[in-house]
Amino acid sequence: MALFEYFPNYVWNLSVAIALESGGQIGEIVDMCQPLLDAAAKGEDAGTLRFAEEWTKKADVLIGLAAEDAALGREFSAGTKLERAALYLLVGERMQGHGHPGRAETFAKAQDAFKRAMALGDTGVERVEIAYEGTTFPALFCRAPGDGPKPVVVYCNGLDSSKELLYWSHLHTALARRGISTLLVDQPGTGEALRLKNLAATPHSERWATPALEWLSSQPDVDARRIGMTGISLGGHYAPRAVAFEPRFAAGAVWGANHNWAEVQQKRLRREGENPVPHYWSHVMWVFGASDMDDFHEKTKDMTLDGVMEKIAVPFLVTHGEKDRQIGLDYAHQSFDQLTNSPNRQLRIFTAREGGVEHVGADNMSFGRDFIADWFADTLGGRTKA
Repeated sequence: MALFEYFPNYVWNLSVAIALESGGQIGEIVDMCQPLLDAAAKGEDAGTLRFAEEWTKKADVLIGLAAEDAALGREFSAGTKLERAALYLLVGERMQGHGHPGRAETFAKAQDAFKRAMALGDTGVERVEIAYEGTTFPALFCRAPGDGPKPVVVYCNGLDSSKELLYWSHLHTALARRGISTLLVDQPGTGEALRLKNLAATPHSERWATPALEWLSSQPDVDARRIGMTGISLGGHYAPRAVAFEPRFAAGAVWGANHNWAEVQQKRLRREGENPVPHYWSHVMWVFGASDMDDFHEKTKDMTLDGVMEKIAVPFLVTHGEKDRQIGLDYAHQSFDQLTNSPNRQLRIFTAREGGVEHVGADNMSFGRDFIADWFADTLGGRTKA
């Protein structure tokens, strides 16, 4: 199993892989990518505006087709097209540097398309706001079917994702099938929380994870004794940290270990390992609200789980792809080895035999999705069969 490598650089290929794994149509993706081959050869930062233009062009076609469906009363079809339009817009927006022309407008168009897709598609997804330090951050609440209080998992972003991309990873679908609800959060430093509310990321994820847990605990269809937490990519720092410092979480898991992200930044300065987005350093300074590189490193010096994993006293799962080009496999072993007080710890490395070997399964997310969902079902009391 390998990443689909259409372009000559990893960053652009990662965006294509995200789109494919999130429900993009291969013919549409070829239409968008073919005109970009010459631009991609100039490097991962050059040509990103052109990338967004091509992907926005396809999204606009889908938005127009969705309007035609809606005019005929074919709302499910309209919703499907709007969902893909939102995906292509967010992938294009993700590739832009902070402050690049049109980025804010692209994000707004994507949000509008996604919200309309959720309504027209009758998805049952509820948008909620979580109170946080005098303001709020948004989340999507996806309820498992059936009556009575259910277990639930808080699912958080990485460095450059959003609640919509979490939705398209379909972990919430896999969990719902197993009787577990999901809260997909745009925590500070990601998605709308960063772009519309200027909420910067913090290494101390319990600051926002605790309010998410408390919101869930107030819901009548949530079993407050069975709330777990997981995160993808940089969520491999946020989720363990939150579970370690918020003892009311009943279990935790990571989709990609991120044991020492502060150290990873030093490696990236030495050009060791791949970047997840173009314009990387301006991006991370924006995410953490840093004024310059020195300020960024000061704000992220606590982005390590050394001395943290030992504080986790509930079941915990660490997953990782064996060929992850962004975050080395040794970090997964560090996180697992330091889970010395977890009563049920597990390490799952995805290999070429099944796939999911790249960063957070960018080559094939199905194995990580199902394994994490099954593990939470076993741990929180869901089901793994009919």
